[in-house]
Amino acid sequence: MAIYLWMLRLGRLCAGSPGVLGPRAVVARGWQEARLQGVRPLSSGDTDRTVPLPVGGLSYIQGHTKQRLINKTVGQCLEAVAQRVPDREALVVPQENVRLTFAELKEEVDKAASGLLSIGLRKGDRLGMWGPNSYAWVLMQLATAQAGIILVSVNPAYQAMELEYALRKVGCKAITFPKQFKTQKYYNILKQICPELEKAQPGALKSQRLPALTTVISVDDPLPGTLLLDEVVASGGTEKHLAQLRYSQQFLSCHDPINIQFTSGTTGSPKGATLSHYNIVNNSNMIGDRLRLHLKTAEDLRIILPSPLYHCLGSVGGTMVSIMHGATLILPCPIFDGKKALEAISKERGSILYGTPTMFVDILNQPDFSSYDISSMFGGVIAGSPAPPELIRAIIDKLNMKELVVAYGTTENSPVTFMNFAEDTVEQKAESVGRIMPHTEAQIVDLKTGMLAELNTSGELCIRGYCVMLGYWGEPQKTEEAIGQDKWYRTGDIAVMDSQGFCKIVGRSKDMIIRGGENIYPAELEDFFHTHPQVQEVQVVGVKDDRMGEEICACIRLKKGEETTAEEIKAFCKGKIAHFKIPRYVVFVTNYPLTVSGKIQKFKLRQQMEQHLNL
Repeated sequence: MAIYLWMLRLGRLCAGSPGVLGPRAVVARGWQEARLQGVRPLSSGDTDRTVPLPVGGLSYIQGHTKQRLINKTVGQCLEAVAQRVPDREALVVPQENVRLTFAELKEEVDKAASGLLSIGLRKGDRLGMWGPNSYAWVLMQLATAQAGIILVSVNPAYQAMELEYALRKVGCKAITFPKQFKTQKYYNILKQICPELEKAQPGALKSQRLPALTTVISVDDPLPGTLLLDEVVASGGTEKHLAQLRYSQQFLSCHDPINIQFTSGTTGSPKGATLSHYNIVNNSNMIGDRLRLHLKTAEDLRIILPSPLYHCLGSVGGTMVSIMHGATLILPCPIFDGKKALEAISKERGSILYGTPTMFVDILNQPDFSSYDISSMFGGVIAGSPAPPELIRAIIDKLNMKELVVAYGTTENSPVTFMNFAEDTVEQKAESVGRIMPHTEAQIVDLKTGMLAELNTSGELCIRGYCVMLGYWGEPQKTEEAIGQDKWYRTGDIAVMDSQGFCKIVGRSKDMIIRGGENIYPAELEDFFHTHPQVQEVQVVGVKDDRMGEEICACIRLKKGEETTAEEIKAFCKGKIAHFKIPRYVVFVTNYPLTVSGKIQKFKLRQQMEQHLNL
């Protein structure tokens, strides 16, 4: 049961750009005219049909609404599963020797939530979780939700500049991280932007550059100026503090914000997509339903998750699906490791595997692949970037994933909006991103006219429904640009819909690069390279790569009389930007392909670079 979750976290198409989508009024008019041609919400009689279909030859579809939406917080859902299957394994983290049942997980989450309140955090405060996959990550995800604190998912590869931007953007009051993972020294990176930390009283930090940040929590080592996570959890175990938690929970609503995930758009500066309990509880419930998890035995509900928890796929498709459906969540490795994923399938009898196409390629190509016992497998989740049909067929055959499904979504949509049924054919799975999810509307709008596109005609995909985010944190104008008064969210993705309701993503209206499942925004990198003293101009494009899907290519024009090398440019990046943003290719150019009006044609530049690099 693979979700092929294209989390193309894109902002919007410029509403005012001539010849693109035109003013929002045009879209609204196109929508009204389409309704007159018979495209309208499905009647109650239609909800009994297995598959919703587009109406009237136009690219509009609405998912079934027979199943009721859930008005519960994440905490209430955790309580329900702990009562329903208290002794079933909930979370397994082999490298940390963690193995908890749902009853035990609920107890630890309550103590952690109570502990966070006891150190002065309150409903609506933001807590950043910064680090690789771990027990602490899941604990913080659930404990913040339980206490009404908003979890901020911070990319574990962020360097000081990126971290400062993220923490300031949403006003993080607290941040949690391990001391170090591999070469990433979290405490030292934070000290670069927060030198006051070393001499601060734990929980009472006063930082000049991060004025909102008062509380720093260390996951593992006691460090100057920090609280230790174990101590925070222990302090939350007292009856007095647990009573405070129970009291505060009376004031939580399922429509409260619960999670901020960073995404980007045309400017390249990340925006904080804000999701509610309602968004992710319902999306994860519907993902599980379409995966038919409610029909599976406990032995078949064992999810192997090597995908990062700071992405929607990990936190919603992983943690939340397991909570909603009583599935065991197994974290095989802090960051992806194909061998560790196979070991976990074999030792833990994993049945469902998540990952990006790159991850699946690595798993299938392990030299000792045939020595692992994968007989317990029947499904998997493929995420983050387009997968060629041959790879999907190979996953079904070699990994025994007969119930593979493909899905599509964006962070702003919580994330899944299209997804296959398990019984769809291999061709349908290989050549589309599936069918519309329940309680979700989709329309494809012609880029030139702003009217609804006919079937099998490309246009911008727009989504409406319960799944649409609350907005971009602190950015009402950008929220309005992405979500109109008509409540349609513009994905920025170019799509085609057929008469059976299958959706195919054919392009991106923005030039975002997806490298091995990581979203990389050229404008952000271009801004960074302009800080290099020898660089006159730079254009960043994605070029094709068999393993990663795309690789980054920086096309640099140097200042007159300057000379440098690709190696020196890459060295300049190290420690300043996340490792996955450092270009694989650096090409020095004297000019760029231009339009008649002088605009750079990135698609032509990409073609030129692929030719130049013999890709």
